[in-house]
Amino acid sequence: MDLSLSGSSPLPIYQQLFDQVCGQILDGRLKSGDALPPIRTVAKELSISVIPVKRAWEELEAAGFIESFVGRGCFIAPMSADKLQRLKRAMAADKLSDAAAYCKGMGLTLAEAEALLKDAWRSAEK
Repeated sequence: MDLSLSGSSPLPIYQQLFDQVCGQILDGRLKSGDALPPIRTVAKELSISVIPVKRAWEELEAAGFIESFVGRGCFIAPMSADKLQRLKRAMAADKLSDAAAYCKGMGLTLAEAEALLKDAWRSAEK
């Protein structure tokens, strides 16, 4: 599992970890049944406290992405292709809702916001 943190990100550490693990599950890099590394191992590798890692793992479990088993660790939860697609759409809708509110608050029109999304999409393809 590939995790990295950005000190310049406005997101808290646990949210960065949550987002990265979710992304790796949703794009298929992490599959049902795959084991997550122990919380202490992740914290040590990233040189951070165990607290944000523990919170990220708790949030992942609450959202249904992982399952934890006492004495065995945490594993990617079983998910059908349909459930993965629903989760992708829900997470994207949540992010886009925030972006839409931000754009509207800035006084942009829907057409201007759509143009910005298209530009961002093209940039992401490069």
